Amino acid sequence: MPYFRHDGVDLHYLERGRGRPVVLIHGLGMCGGDWAFHVPALETHYRVILPDLRGSGRSSRPRGRYSIPQFARDMWALLDHLGIDSADLVGFSLGGAVALEMSLQRPERVPRLVTINSLASYRPDHWRKWLEARVQTLLVRWGGMPRTARLVAARVFPEPWQAALRERAITVIGATPPRPYLATVAALERWSCVRRLGRLRTRTLIVAAEHDYTPLEEKRELAAQLGAEFVVVSGSRHGTPFDAIRATNACIGAFLQDAPLPAPEDCRLDTPEDVPREPPPGSVAQEHAAAAPPGAAEVAGASVPARAA
Repeated sequence: MPYFRHDGVDLHYLERGRGRPVVLIHGLGMCGGDWAFHVPALETHYRVILPDLRGSGRSSRPRGRYSIPQFARDMWALLDHLGIDSADLVGFSLGGAVALEMSLQRPERVPRLVTINSLASYRPDHWRKWLEARVQTLLVRWGGMPRTARLVAARVFPEPWQAALRERAITVIGATPPRPYLATVAALERWSCVRRLGRLRTRTLIVAAEHDYTPLEEKRELAAQLGAEFVVVSGSRHGTPFDAIRATNACIGAFLQDAPLPAPEDCRLDTPEDVPREPPPGSVAQEHAAAAPPGAAEVAGASVPARAA
């Protein structure tokens, strides 16, 4: 299984398909394999790169402080290693922050950027941001990851027909080691790129859930500031790539092809009939689960698609 060593860290990644490179960057508590429901829609036309950020998935969990610019530098080092000069970026939540930071670090190398339920600043400058960070940290410190996972899953996937999504979230988040998880939360809290947004030259799509944790209006204002296209997924909560798989794939696919985005009525929560009970056979989720650890590096266990904060 592929690993790339950078700055003393073993970074795990997967690849699928051929064509123009597209990098899918996961959210907090997740890994590259958690894009299992999206890769089949992309791999027939694109070379899909699925990295695990440092501290996540099967990548090393170095001690010390993490940062969003550091995550971005890791990703650029990986793309350099793979001989990729330019790539479209898609990031969910934490991954959206990393993708935006990558686009600001090397704007000439990112033709298209898609962020899903992500912001340009996670500093606690709004009471909802402060509350989200504090509550999450306290839950992990005092309740442990399994209890945190149960509470998060119930909040993000509350509908009766989303039981399979809740169970996957509980399994994955509950098995996440608390130290790198909290270090990543702290990295988000310290990060803001608001003052650098004028440097961005990348064509951008911002996808926002109607009921996300953080204010919808802040994402709408960010889209206006960037001149970005903006889509609201009605009925969705924070886990849009998982509770609105069809809408997510339709938006990403159209944007990468420079085609018209789906109509608003098509950007909505998946129906009970649409919700999958498990990843598709032979998916990147199974491939990620079968990956061998990189020597003596500290790595996470197997993973299946879940929600991220």
